[in-house]
Amino acid sequence: MATRVGILTGGGDCPGLNAVIRAAVYRGKNEYNMEFVGIRYGWKGLLEKDTIPLNIDDVRDTIAIGGTMLRTSRTNPTKTEKYIKTAIKNFRDLELDYLIAIGGEDTLGAAFKLWKIDNDFRVVGVPKTIDNDLWGTDVTFGFDTAINLAVEAIDHLHTTARSHNRVMVVELMGRHAGWITLEAGIGGGADIILIPEVPFDIEKDLCEPLRKLKAEGREYAIVAVSEGAKLKVDEDRDGSLIIQEVDRDEFGHVRLGGIAKALAEQIEDRVGWESRFVVLGHLQRGGPPSAFDRVLSTRYGIAAADAVAEGLSGVMIALKGSVVEPIEMTEEIKNIKKLPEEYRRMAKLFSPKTGK
Repeated sequence: MATRVGILTGGGDCPGLNAVIRAAVYRGKNEYNMEFVGIRYGWKGLLEKDTIPLNIDDVRDTIAIGGTMLRTSRTNPTKTEKYIKTAIKNFRDLELDYLIAIGGEDTLGAAFKLWKIDNDFRVVGVPKTIDNDLWGTDVTFGFDTAINLAVEAIDHLHTTARSHNRVMVVELMGRHAGWITLEAGIGGGADIILIPEVPFDIEKDLCEPLRKLKAEGREYAIVAVSEGAKLKVDEDRDGSLIIQEVDRDEFGHVRLGGIAKALAEQIEDRVGWESRFVVLGHLQRGGPPSAFDRVLSTRYGIAAADAVAEGLSGVMIALKGSVVEPIEMTEEIKNIKKLPEEYRRMAKLFSPKTGK
């Protein structure tokens, strides 16, 4: 009897999800005669047995389409004991031999927990997030698409900022890691880059450099700021976030946002330089994937099907250097991969030096 494999996509949507699904189905069916079941709306679909068949004809023309053909949700299957029991029971009721779970630290953390509770809940994880902050892999698919879109947006902002002699403050996604903001800020030629890993002082790290630029005759400036950048409180405290909504989702996350607006107002008040803000928001994770992400996603999907064929479980597919390979999942899957010190220093390299 053919191995029966479920596939789900959880958490935020991301360019390249369909390419992973497509590659896994192609590889699994053509090489291993696997049967695939698409689980709709992430873990919610497993809890409700909401499924569709997945054949090659269903996935053939999806590689260039953003989002996820299986839809998604932020449902947490480990939120309650009842959810856990239902997820494991439905895995069996659907006669699944394996589950390929595609998602970030929340989706994969839930998959790992369910597998640890019941090793017959065989799972292979595929790392997904535009934030590039997932433990265990050098790069997540979706990140390249997001930073290229952000760089293009910043390129556009240069011309309008120059025309009006303004400061443009651009807010980028990334939650508690600065990968998108740093790479898009450098690629887009931002004058100031503010990242979550380095709490900043509004006066010292933002207003003083802008005053210096203005005094030197610069007619406009670009500030790239992460949605999760922290305001420095004092030297002994980590800093504080600007939060859009305090209500938490099923994985305990608050909704970040609003820092660009707050900083634009502070720049006008303190520096006397007309400022505008732009929040790129969901534009960064929508639309078709880049060529790089299409290929990386395809490699991940192939490797996921191969892992199933090899009888592996409790593993995540990861990019290590130039090699895509399965690695063992551990509790570290829940950890955020933040910018290393070398990258943090890069954020300061292009800012005006104020001598303080």
